[in-house]
Formats: sequence, structure tokens, C-alpha cells
Amino acid sequence: MFKKQQNLHAVLILFIITDNRLFCQMGDPVQLKDEGNKYFQAGDIDKAIDCYTKAIKVCKDKKVLAVIHRNRSACYLKKENYSNAASDATKAIDVDAADIKALYRRCQALEKLGKLDMAFKDVQRCATLEPKNKTFLETLRRLGAEIQTKLKTTFSTDSRVQNMFEILLDDEVDKDKKEKAANNLVVLSREEAGAERIFENNGVPLLLNMIEKGKPEMILAAIRTLSGMCTGHKARAMAIVHMVGVDKLCSIMAVDNEEIALATCNLFQCIYDSFTGGDKREFGKEEAVVLDVSKDLKAILLSLLEMVGSKKVSGHGRDQALNLLSKNVPRKDKRNTDNSRSLFTIDHGLKKILKVCGQVPELPDQLPLTENTQLIASVLLNKIYDDLKCDPERDNFRDICDQYIKSKIDPNDMDKTIHAINTISGLLQGPFDVGNALVGHQGIMEMMVALCGSEREVDQMVAVEALIHSSSKMSRASFIITNGVSLLKEIYKKTKNEKIKIRALVGLCKLGSAGGDDYSMRQFAEGSTEKLAKQCRKWLCNPQIDTKTRKWAIEGLAYLTNDADVKDDFVEDEPSKDKTILYSVACTLVNCTNSYDKKEIIPELVQLAKFSKQHVPEQHPKDKKDFIEKRVKRLLKAGVTSALAVMVKADNSILTDQTKEMLARVFLALSEDPKDRGTIVAQGGGKALIPLALEGTDVGKVKASHAIAKIAAISNPEIAFPGERVYEVIRPLVSLLSTDRDGIQNFEALRGLTNLAGFSEKLRVKIVKEKALPEIENYMFEEHDEIRQAATECMCNLVTCKEVQERYMEDGNDKLKLLVLLCGEDDESLQIAAAGAVAMLTAAQKKLCAKVTLVTAQWLEILQRLCLHPNPHIAHRGIVTVFNMLNSDDTELAKKLIESELLEILSVIGKADDNPKRQDAINAARTCLVKAMDLGLIKPFTCPS
Repeated sequence: MFKKQQNLHAVLILFIITDNRLFCQMGDPVQLKDEGNKYFQAGDIDKAIDCYTKAIKVCKDKKVLAVIHRNRSACYLKKENYSNAASDATKAIDVDAADIKALYRRCQALEKLGKLDMAFKDVQRCATLEPKNKTFLETLRRLGAEIQTKLKTTFSTDSRVQNMFEILLDDEVDKDKKEKAANNLVVLSREEAGAERIFENNGVPLLLNMIEKGKPEMILAAIRTLSGMCTGHKARAMAIVHMVGVDKLCSIMAVDNEEIALATCNLFQCIYDSFTGGDKREFGKEEAVVLDVSKDLKAILLSLLEMVGSKKVSGHGRDQALNLLSKNVPRKDKRNTDNSRSLFTIDHGLKKILKVCGQVPELPDQLPLTENTQLIASVLLNKIYDDLKCDPERDNFRDICDQYIKSKIDPNDMDKTIHAINTISGLLQGPFDVGNALVGHQGIMEMMVALCGSEREVDQMVAVEALIHSSSKMSRASFIITNGVSLLKEIYKKTKNEKIKIRALVGLCKLGSAGGDDYSMRQFAEGSTEKLAKQCRKWLCNPQIDTKTRKWAIEGLAYLTNDADVKDDFVEDEPSKDKTILYSVACTLVNCTNSYDKKEIIPELVQLAKFSKQHVPEQHPKDKKDFIEKRVKRLLKAGVTSALAVMVKADNSILTDQTKEMLARVFLALSEDPKDRGTIVAQGGGKALIPLALEGTDVGKVKASHAIAKIAAISNPEIAFPGERVYEVIRPLVSLLSTDRDGIQNFEALRGLTNLAGFSEKLRVKIVKEKALPEIENYMFEEHDEIRQAATECMCNLVTCKEVQERYMEDGNDKLKLLVLLCGEDDESLQIAAAGAVAMLTAAQKKLCAKVTLVTAQWLEILQRLCLHPNPHIAHRGIVTVFNMLNSDDTELAKKLIESELLEILSVIGKADDNPKRQDAINAARTCLVKAMDLGLIKPFTCPS
């Protein structure tokens, strides 16, 4: 073996000598370069350039070519041809990024060309490479000062603000220029310096003047500028509120312009965040002198509640007032015991919100509404009710609702009565328990059924809607099936009003699905639900029918897709893109994918139920696994992922936490088959899942995180989660490592983290910062083979991170011991991961080489087994670990290794003939032997002369 090693060295030396001879024969470019150098030193720059140019044309060695370009760059600097000087220097830098001469020459050229920022970067790099070089440091200081001076004169905040004011105050300036100046103010207000300058230069009165002029573009720009000025600065926000006035801000939000209403809503939110600390940025000492903001917050809350019930407020303004209340009244964290805002709202505004819910647009003298207003009001009622802490508070809420309904029921005034019924519908869509209790009052349900028979179409429409919402409980459904189905059928057949017809149909749909997915509890005859679904789809696909009617059609389908026959028909159709029907669409897709929670059926309990003659739920034949998979494939083919991604981007007021949970369930069902995950990524599913994993219900966040884990495990992170989004993926994955989660969730989260950890150092650092290491280490002890393997593979990818290496170097833990012992397991995949981790750790930290020998008495035996392993990947990792130990500067350790059987093992492997399948291990063994020779632990055989 040693003879072969000597022959190998001899061949290598011969190759180097031959290569040098060949290199020496390349005389032309080198000679031309040397000749150019002589001309340059003599001051003949033109001849030097000519020689360098000729050398560039014939030179094929990249390194020599880089030197020639660098030299010609110096000539061009002398000739003041700065463009060519920069170009030549760049070509040299492309070959060697640390070429300090080329970097400095490019810096000089760029400075002369006026590109100070680029020149600064080059000299900064030079100063990093040679931190004590006085020339570089002086140039760095000088360029920095020049850049600052230029920025001050060109982009002075004061001068920009003053310039904008002059344009806006000048009546002779044309409209386009004024609008541009107004928009520039918006940008300036988002910078702290700009916001302060606008405020100090008497900008608020000017902005109010812009608002008074009434031009929508100028009003928008003024409102957005005020938003920037209020953001994160409590003192300035308070001053602006006092200067402008809460009533004035509310009057702006009340206008019938959606953009202006939304911008004013954002201004209110900026003010609220600054007052309450919702914006966490710090802006100096001025916060210490701010007065108590409680009075202002109370004034804002009262004004918003006043807007909710005012006829002077537009539908868009009312929507934004409700949205602000919904976002800021309920507690964001239930651990906070203060729910005084909710109690205040109930006392001063609950009846106003109920008034909005009870509006019937078809009647005269109603509040201005949008299509979403009543739904947003129902969501607000639900959030306030959920925020209550005890039974007395809930009883008070219910009592106010009860009194309001009773005050509106008047047998002699049908308009007031249907207002009461419509209010109950709103409560049933919000705090259902409250609405359900009201429906249970004597005579309410009978009144709904009676109104269905009214001659007035508006009475029929309101009554049918109320019946639909109130039949969510089985007892209510039974009552309506007994008393109202024939009436609904009659209305459906006889009425010519499409709005009433669709509502009657939805009522029948809901009653037809009252048994859920229990096949044995069908309410209607075989085939009836499919007929209802066809009619719903007919309305849904007709663009000539108004939007609200089509929304009711999707509502009907949401109920009917509990029936497996309807699911199979529905997946052939395209999903709707209307954002205001998100909940219904989400319900429909959950039903089609069967991604709702299912109770585990225990055979013994089924037998017991049958024996005691209790009802046993029966599964529809089309709800079995193969049918579900076919439906999922059809949905993916139809582009449902794109539709889901659009739904996720909807407004927060419509995209409730419950809707987010349903979307997460659908995504998880779609990502079940690994083959489909590429399609989900291609259609934007990866990006859409991130907000679902970070916000919503606990169940929804877990479902979305699980879907992310499935995608992250097998996808390229840059494609699946482009840009900075990839860093947002880590927290959801780490949340799945909790012991509260299922084993499959732990496993897939570990696989996802493994893939991310192998992608970049930044991602590894992010995983460590999210405190995932203790959880990953915990799962390396797991009895479940696959989870333990996944955790070890994840750790293998993380050990290149310095923070992880430091954990292994700490005394008093068994982290390294566990890795070494895992190397001795029988599972090959586990051995590959553990041995890879040990190899990388011992390569990165020489101290760990000695520590390996202390963690277990079996270390040498395990190392020998790794080196002898038939799997070449395992053998290679073992031999690399041996080399790391030989290279650790620990002479005693190296001696111990060579005196063991490892020498024989390495010799056998190193002597083996070249074999592509085992070449890595063979080469590593030969490197180990060369290292042992260098250390003087073994001697090569000498050949006879």
C-alpha cells in the first residue's frame, strides 16, 4: 500500500513539472504584459495600453487576464478615461472578488464619474481586507463625508417639505403638479423626520384646507399624510386629534366614497395604536410628557357608535366604523382581564348595532348600507359577546337584545315587526346562542312561519331568511320540517320574485341537510338534494342575476354538500371568486374534501348501540377514501388553490377566524398526496398558507402549519415560499414540535425543518432563534423510529451553525453522547444522519474530537463499525470522522487511533481498486493514511534503488 502511495506522489510531482513546462510555453501574453509594465513605469501610457490590449486578445489564462485588465485600468486612470478604467477593474474583480488593487482603482474611477455610493462600497471592501491601510481609511472617511453633504443638499427634509407646501398653496400651479406634491407629502409623512417637519411647519391647517376643498384625490392625500404623522407618535397623534377634532374625522369617514372612508378608518387605527401602544416603535423623550389619552379614546369610541346608527353616514362609512369597533373593542388577549371597552359598547351602542342588523333595504326610510354592512355588524356582535367574562355580563347582553326585540314587535305595524325578525337573523349569524334563545321565545317561530304566508313580498323574504338562520339546531329543523316545509315549497313554486325564490330554495337546502353526513338521517327523498343543488348551481352560474341572490345560491350549496352525491356533482363546477361569500364557499369545500373533524367509530360501541337499539350513524358510500381522493384531484385540476389564495387575501372583516380554519382544513386535505404539492405551490398555495398558520383559531393554525410542513418537506423553499416569506414558515413548523401535537405532525414538521436547515445559514440561525433545538433534541430520544430519524436528520443539517456547535461543546450534557450512540444503531438512515452530524461537528470544532472519546466507552468500536459498513455513505462519514480526529492536533488521540484496528481497516479500504460507488470512502481512507504518515505515526515502504 505504501509503495502505491509513493508511486501516487511521484505521478503527482511529474504532473506538476509537466504543467509548469506547458505554462512557461505561454510566452506571448506574459511577455506582452511585462512589456506593458515597463512602458507604464517609463510614463509611456499609450504604448502600455497597446501592449496590454494585445495581451488580452491572446491570453486564455483567467488569472493572468485579470492582472492585465487591472494594469490597463491603471493606465486608463492616468488618461482620465474613467469609464474604461472602471470597466477593466470590474473584469479583474469578476475573477477575484478580493483583488484589492482592482477594487481601489474602480473606486477611484467611480468617484470621478460621480457614483459616490458605489465608490464608497468598493473602498469599504478594501478597508475590510486591509483595515490598517491609511489610504483606504482616508478615502473611506472623505467619501462618507461627501455622500452626507450631497444627501443633505439634495434631499433635505426641510427643503422638500417647504417645496411641497409652496406648490400646494400656489393657486396658479396646475392640478397634476399639486396632486403630485400632495402624494409626495404622504411619502414624507411616513419618515419620522418628514412627519415632524410637516407638523412643525404648520402642516395640519394646510391639510385641513386640502380636505375642505372637497377634491377626492386631495382629500385622500391629506388623510394619508395625517396617518403617517400619527403613526407611532403619541404626542403628535394627540395634538392632531385636538386640532382636527374627532367629529370632523368622523364626518370625513361618513362620506359616500369607499377609498376616503377606508383611508380615514386607517387614520383612526393609527391614532388608536399610538394612544394604546399598539405601535411599539419608540420616538424619544416626548412620550413622557403626553397627557392621559383615556378621554380621547372614549370620545372616539362614542363617536364611532354614533356613526353606526346615524342616517347621515354612508354605507361605506358605517362599514368602516363597525370594522374599527370590531378590531379595537374586544380584547386581543383573553389573559388581559380588562374588558371594559366591550361593556361600555354594550351600554352605549348595542341597540345601535342591533338597529343595523334589523334594517330591511326594501323598505323606505332605512339606514344607508352596503352589501356587507349587516354581516359586519353580526361579526361585531359575536366578538363583543365572546369577550364577556361571566354570566351576569352575558345575561345583561341577552336582556338588552330581548328588550329591543320586544319593543319592535307590533301586530299593528308590520314594518317594525319584520325589523325585529331581521334583527334576530343578524344575531343568529353572530352570537348564535343569543339569537337561538330569542327564537325559542313563545310565538317567534310561529310568527316567522306566518309571515311566510304574507301577501307582501318583503315580509316573505325576511321571514324565509330568519327561518334559514334559525334552523341550525335539529329541534328547530324538526319544527320547520313539520310546520314550514310545505309553505317553503309553496313559496318556491308560486313566487315570481327571484329574491324570494332563492331564499325559499336555500331554506329547503338547509332542511335537506339537517342530518349532516349521516346517510341514515336523510330528510328528503332520494335524489331531491341533487335537484336542489342543480337549481342552486343554475342561479350561481347566471351572471344576469344580482350578486346577493347568487350569494344565497352558494349558501344553499354549502348546506347541500353534506350529501356525498352533491359533492361529487359539485366538484365538476368552478368555485366562485366573490369574496363576500367566503364562509359559504369554505364550508362547501370542507364538505367536498371531507376535511371536517370526524369522530372515531369504535366497533365495540357500535355493537353496544345496536344492542341497545340506539341510532348508529351510517357513512355514505361516496364518502369513502377513494371517492374523496377523486374529488380532491378534480378540485385541484379546476384550480381551486388559486381560488383559495384569493380568498385568503380578503378583508379581515369578512375573513373571520372560523373561515380561516375552514380554508386551512381544505389546504391540508389538498396537500395529502405528495404528487399534488407541486400544483399547490405553483398556484400560490405556499404563500397563502402562511397567514392562515399565524392567525385564526388554534385548530386552524395547527391545520395550516401541518399543510406548510407537508409542502416544506419536499419543495424548494425559494419557490414554495418566495422572498422573505420563507423565514415566516419556521415559526409554524416549530409550533408543531410540541408534545401536544400528533406524531404525524411532529414527523412532518421535522422533515420540513430539515429541508429548510439544509438550504441556507440564515434559515438555520432563524430555526435556532425560534428555540427549536430543545424540541428537536427531545425527539432524538423518541422511541418511534421515523420521528427519531427525522429529528436526527434535522440536527445533522443544523450542526454547521455555530450556536449549535457551542451547545455540543458545553460540559454537563449528553448531546454528543446521543449522536455517537445513534451511529451504532442498526437503522441505516439513522446512522447516515448521526454519522454525518458527528463528521461535521468534529471537522468544525477540534475540541469535540477529544470529547467523542469521553462520552462512551464504545466510541472506538462504533467508529470501526462505521468505517467497515457496507453502505458507502456510512463508511465515508466514519472515515471522515477518523481524519478529523487525526487532524485535531491531539497527538495522543491520533496515536491511539493508529495503534487500534483502524489502521488495518483504513489500509484495506485505501488499497482497494477505484470504484465509483465507494470512491469517496476510498479517497478518505487514503487521505487518513497520508495524514498518519505526515504525523510520523506510520512510515511508507521504500523502493529498492
